[in-house]
Amino acid sequence: MKKWYDEEYEFEIEVTGFLRGEHTEHYCRNGEEIGDKYTCTYGCPVNEQGQGICSKLMMILFPAMEAVRSGGDLTNIGGCEKLVKDFVCPDGCVCFRMTAKKTGNDNFYKGEFYKED
Repeated sequence: MKKWYDEEYEFEIEVTGFLRGEHTEHYCRNGEEIGDKYTCTYGCPVNEQGQGICSKLMMILFPAMEAVRSGGDLTNIGGCEKLVKDFVCPDGCVCFRMTAKKTGNDNFYKGEFYKED
C-alpha cells in the first residue's frame, strides 16, 4: 500500500459500554471490551493490536465519517457535539463513541488532490 494523501480528519472509536450485561462473550464476535480504542483516517479503524473494528459497525460509521469529511455537524444527526457521536452496534450489544479530530491538512476535493500534475 502506498498512501499518498494525508487526510483532513482522523477518527477515534472507543468502546463505551454494553447493552446486555457486563461482557460480550456469546454476543460480540469481535470480543470488545470497555475502553478498547480504534483509530483511522480514511481506511477502516484498527486497534493497537492491529485488529480491525467490526465490519457491521463500519457500515454505520462510514456515512457519519463522510458527513464529517464534508463539513457536517454530527449534532444534526444525534451527535452530542459537532465532531462526536455515540453508536450502538447493529447487533445491539456494544456501545461506541466516535470522535473526529481535524488534522490541519487540506480537504481532498478543495485541495484538488484528485488531479494529476
